[in-house]
Amino acid sequence: MSRYTGPSYRKSRRLGFSTLETGKDIAKRPFAPGQHGNKRAKKLSNYGVQLQEKQKVRFMYGLSEKQFHTLFLKAGKQKGVHGENFLKLLESRLDNLVYRIGFATTRKGARQFVNHGHVTVNGKKVDIPSYQCKPGDVIAIKENAKEMAIVKSSLEALNKRVEFVTYDESKMAGTYVRYPERSELNADINESLIVEFYNR
Repeated sequence: MSRYTGPSYRKSRRLGFSTLETGKDIAKRPFAPGQHGNKRAKKLSNYGVQLQEKQKVRFMYGLSEKQFHTLFLKAGKQKGVHGENFLKLLESRLDNLVYRIGFATTRKGARQFVNHGHVTVNGKKVDIPSYQCKPGDVIAIKENAKEMAIVKSSLEALNKRVEFVTYDESKMAGTYVRYPERSELNADINESLIVEFYNR
């Protein structure tokens, strides 16, 4: 299955989960889309619950099924808890860190921003959204993009940054300080269900 490019709010309502992590997408209509969306939903099977959890995380980070599964397998080869390692790899993607630093208001916008070649990692241009960053990497905006209105408005709209990234306003650059702790990530995600889904 390819990457979902449809309405984000509709997908969030279908899953009953804010894929944008703002809560705005399900605030007004906290029920599934469609004519019968506000009627009682059917009880999901174990498989259905696991699938829904996988889809929640996949749509939140904006990955295709192939990318998602490949990263899951990579996480399984690392030491530690499989599910937590998986979330750390997702958070280490360049597009996600551009979003976390505040250069874009959504991960979708961050992915487009990286694709257009506006971002550097350790001084070198990187236009691959899936690029895996490592702690210590410095993510900055290219000189010719620093005056872009969309960047300035995104930085102004940001209320709070996660603790695993720092930002230097004078250089318009952020540093990926360390891998995130599980407690710093979305508490509504149950990554063990994703592990169960792929290991079934």
